[in-house]
Amino acid sequence: MSVSSNSNLQFDLVIAGGGMAGSLLAWCLSQARPQWRIAIIERQPKTQGSAPASFDSRSIALAAGSVGLLQRWQLWQDLAANACPLEQIWVSDRGHFGKTRLTAAEYQQTALGQVLEVEHLGNLLSDRLAKQGGVTFFQPDYISAVTPTIDSQQIQLNSGTELSAKLLVIAEGGLSQTRQLAGFSVSSDDYQQTAIIANLALAQSHQHTAFERFTGHGPIALLPLSGQRYSLVWTVARDAAAELLALDDAGFTAAIQQAFGYRAGIFTGAGARATYPLSLRRPDTIVRHRTALLGNSLHNLHPIAGQGFNLAIRDIQALLLALADSSAANADPGATDPGATDPGTYRVLREYQQLREQDIKRVVWFTDAMVRGFSNNSRLVALARNTGLAAMMLCDPLKRPLAMQAMGQGQSYAKY
Repeated sequence: MSVSSNSNLQFDLVIAGGGMAGSLLAWCLSQARPQWRIAIIERQPKTQGSAPASFDSRSIALAAGSVGLLQRWQLWQDLAANACPLEQIWVSDRGHFGKTRLTAAEYQQTALGQVLEVEHLGNLLSDRLAKQGGVTFFQPDYISAVTPTIDSQQIQLNSGTELSAKLLVIAEGGLSQTRQLAGFSVSSDDYQQTAIIANLALAQSHQHTAFERFTGHGPIALLPLSGQRYSLVWTVARDAAAELLALDDAGFTAAIQQAFGYRAGIFTGAGARATYPLSLRRPDTIVRHRTALLGNSLHNLHPIAGQGFNLAIRDIQALLLALADSSAANADPGATDPGATDPGTYRVLREYQQLREQDIKRVVWFTDAMVRGFSNNSRLVALARNTGLAAMMLCDPLKRPLAMQAMGQGQSYAKY
């Protein structure tokens, strides 16, 4: 359902941002709390017959734990046919001796995870929400002011529409303007790097193998896709990005082959390229009065470890758990609808913050340490990291934490 000009509308929960994280949260809430009034505010106009324009063409690596949650939310059954199983991961430092390999078989798994092009998830969520009903869209529109009251957030939209929400969830991405309007402060560390995104064609099968290859100019990640293709994330210095983008397809393909080497095989072509600057943005807190951050608005990471959307999925599950726990604790024994509770209470927001704090801190530290450690050309640092990679190759106890992280079977998902 879409609305463009009504005013003073009351909602239980308003989601700022209709991208993957916001739409996924809306779908889960529409299933868990069908009686709630939910709204999505999305700046980008809706395209005809497809997902919102804010969904990009990138691919995502889904940990096995994330796949499990998507199954629980009745989504994976319609996504599995378009996903590519991730059966092994090679991590190496080009020009040095260090390397390690993770395989699903050594951990008695059929796959370490799955790789999915985001359009498939975006289109599925768009279709499900359109058929589901009960979720109101304000699109294209955006929040221009947020005013807190004791029992709600009063929201002014650019169109002039006024909303009232018991809980405002901000899922607009790393450059969220609503986050600032709601009183969050954000620290930013600029990596002085740019990510180049493209799909590559291969001369041979990729054997469901992913690569994380560290070079003198930055890491290169290759994720296997259907049809003998790789999804590329190539991290380069800012001043090199424009030069690489100016190359034709053959020139770009040759450049990535030279930078990566032949460990993944021969690249025979490259698709359309896109870029985005890389930085680490961290808000001062996860929640404020009747407001919660989620997805990239909460943790905007370097793509080196492929953790961004897996974190967002765990954000969603944590919020669902906090809401469920509050419903159970606050339900009147005689009530016929125990789920009809206030989603923006201190209890809900405190539990959500407690569920997410340590996981986010750990992943942010791990990702940032990888970026800085593998971008350092010091001989001593290079020796240390390559010794570590070689040790992991030879010693399973050292490698297991990395494997558990890749599969999402460690502490990150244990509580969910």
